[in-house]
Amino acid sequence: MIRSGINGFAKQARSRVELHVHLDGAVRPSTIWELAHTKGITLPGANFEEFKQKINARGSGSLTKFLDAFNIFMPVILGDLQAIYRVAYEFCEDSANQGIAYVEARYSPHLLATTVPDSPWKVMGDVTPKMVVETVSKGLSQGEKDFNIKVRQILCCIRPFPDWSSEVVYLCQEFRSKGVVGIDLAGDESQPTHPDHKKAFQEAARLGISRTVHAAEAGPASNAKAAVYELLAQRIGHGYHTVEDEAIYQDLRARDIHFEVCLLSSQATGAVTLDWSKHPAIRFANDDLNFSLNTDDPTVIQNTLGDEYDVGFNKLHFSERVLARTNFNAARSCFLPRDEKDELLNHLKEQYGLQECCTRL
Repeated sequence: MIRSGINGFAKQARSRVELHVHLDGAVRPSTIWELAHTKGITLPGANFEEFKQKINARGSGSLTKFLDAFNIFMPVILGDLQAIYRVAYEFCEDSANQGIAYVEARYSPHLLATTVPDSPWKVMGDVTPKMVVETVSKGLSQGEKDFNIKVRQILCCIRPFPDWSSEVVYLCQEFRSKGVVGIDLAGDESQPTHPDHKKAFQEAARLGISRTVHAAEAGPASNAKAAVYELLAQRIGHGYHTVEDEAIYQDLRARDIHFEVCLLSSQATGAVTLDWSKHPAIRFANDDLNFSLNTDDPTVIQNTLGDEYDVGFNKLHFSERVLARTNFNAARSCFLPRDEKDELLNHLKEQYGLQECCTRL
């Protein structure tokens, strides 16, 4: 029996788990505003509130508006190790304030570095991808201690930049003892998956590095199938368009592949219709698919994990049991070692008032 409803358990201390949130998409707008003014960088908007609206893509249904926001604020933080440390540290505080017990933060070390000549923002300097991971690790470690939260890292490969992927695998392996638990592939799905990405993910699997892939978010269901069969993904980022191919959908469902659903993001990017009654996550819930709820990019969507639960409850009409189940799904599908995962599940059992740790509810 669940002790309390959505308005109860969702607000209990440390009762939530989040698997899909981009660290570089979870920067406090106030931090961006402060750093920009310190550095003399001009941001759009006459004041802070206007700036926040300029980077707010929530409900826009426009991938262009969504991506344009990153073009505005990424140059403010990339290559600045003090800023990157601060972002990681503040991420822990913000997650703790949302009642999160465990969260996996993902980012591309190369997109935050300044030694990568083909980086989209063309900001050059001497900050390497390894230095970025070292700095993020330090910021998260201190934040974990100060805010009593467990945070782990997923390092992202980026589809248009296959040359980066082998180094990402190397960094995953090198920093396993400092909180890196997995590898991801993100970026434009319209591009065929480069052989270097496939090689990197197969090497990651050989090394025992856990794997998730952005797939079937804006692209077809076949991308999700390729992610599982070619990239050996254990989880799928988004995966909404899998419902358009019944054979692929049922195959991934049978394999218990976890889907990292981000409701507000799915509308902000235009990945799904703006009509909540037609959202693929309704099918996921009805079929008891293994999926969770996540924020994706809070800087741009200006959301919290609580907002995602509220949308599930009020817009998609998920029952309290379904919402609780998504949280347990996240815990049992996270990339923690078995003993730490069991500890997390037992913690959630206590928070939910369950007599036994029934992860399927």
